[in-house]
Amino acid sequence: MVKLNKIYTRTGDDGTSGLVDGSRTSKAGLRLTAIGEVDEANSFIGVAIAALDDEHEILADRLRLIQNEMFDLGADLATPGEIEGALRITPGQVARIEGGIDVMNADLAALTSFILPGGSGAVAALHVARAVVRRAERAAVALMASEAVNHHAIAYLNRLSDHLFVAARSVAATEGGDVLWQPGATRGQ
Repeated sequence: MVKLNKIYTRTGDDGTSGLVDGSRTSKAGLRLTAIGEVDEANSFIGVAIAALDDEHEILADRLRLIQNEMFDLGADLATPGEIEGALRITPGQVARIEGGIDVMNADLAALTSFILPGGSGAVAALHVARAVVRRAERAAVALMASEAVNHHAIAYLNRLSDHLFVAARSVAATEGGDVLWQPGATRGQ
């Protein structure tokens, strides 16, 4: 359990941050970049939740559960190597995200065009969260190229961005539909 009595410690003033195993690493390094991107993605999921109306409470509840798992993911990335009892993303968590995608996608029409990230504030916020999760995934993959990373953590980020895309489409469907890309539509203007 986490217990924080004091928010500032001054231990990071040298440009390093502590990891779960007690080691310290550069705040500019790949591991801290990935952790920071996950934190930012989690914050944008919070923005998306705040933008949802009461009609989408089931989605909001699902996203709150995901926010908790994003802290699990951050802990996973903050734990280098093999540590007994380390908090790791599991295949079951990835499967649950996939199940949520399948449930939302079941009622949606097939895509016939790319979608513009807009519509309502909630739809736009879900698309921003999706894009930030993709960035977090790229950062985690970059880390994985140089150090061992739980492959379920990478899969989780990959599915989460898909989940947020389908969630945006699901909300848009209740508001008149997706805003579709019209290739070359402004060329003559």
